[in-house]
Amino acid sequence: MKSRFPKGWDEKKVRTVLSHYEKQTEEEAVAEDEAAFKNRTQTAMEVPVQLVSTVRELIAKHQKLQQATAENSG
Repeated sequence: MKSRFPKGWDEKKVRTVLSHYEKQTEEEAVAEDEAAFKNRTQTAMEVPVQLVSTVRELIAKHQKLQQATAENSG
């Protein structure tokens, strides 16, 4: 059976991420979680499964717009 990865991901990236979390101490994990919630530029929320692809598309469009704006102002 062939593995399927999200766009931009491959087996090497998956193994790298898994390795990071498997080697992480409990204290490091807590610190990482706390830092994520202190970041005021992002948020965490529940999204109905049917809307996940739409939300990803919106995020990608937003990122492209942000990148284009940064390139034009710099």
